[in-house]
Amino acid sequence: MIRKRIWAALLVTGLTIAPGAGFANSALEAARDLMEANRFADAKAALDPLARSGNADAEELIGVMYAMGLGVERDHRRAFEWYLRASMKGHPGAQSGVGWYYEVGLGMPAPDLVRAYMWYALSAVGGDPDAAISQEEVIKKMTAEQIAAAHVLVHDYRAWIYPFR
Repeated sequence: MIRKRIWAALLVTGLTIAPGAGFANSALEAARDLMEANRFADAKAALDPLARSGNADAEELIGVMYAMGLGVERDHRRAFEWYLRASMKGHPGAQSGVGWYYEVGLGMPAPDLVRAYMWYALSAVGGDPDAAISQEEVIKKMTAEQIAAAHVLVHDYRAWIYPFR
């Protein structure tokens, strides 16, 4: 499942780059090309300054690298944190990543299905095509109270992250 997410992340990142959109986008494209060429250490070096400047696509790709152990030691806590940074900026792929971490509880004390559902729902609003499937799967594990609590959080976060959707 996580391997599918890396290639989906690369695809989504590639689709969000507008031709001629400036240095950051060309640097991001170059980093993505390095990842596709399995030159992960070089890709990480290229992504770091972009992520430090707040580029959500770069943050999400660094999260993928930590989640998969690509050019860095696998570290689920760090992956989660990188995904979370990008998620708060409205990156749908990162939002699905955060949802997955909350669903399985990897790198944290325990699963949190309420927050998993919330992040999957936000990811679906953002356009991640797999998020609705993840929502359908996680809801099967939830109580009515958890579902109600998740809907409150979705409402609160959606207005902040996606104010015009």
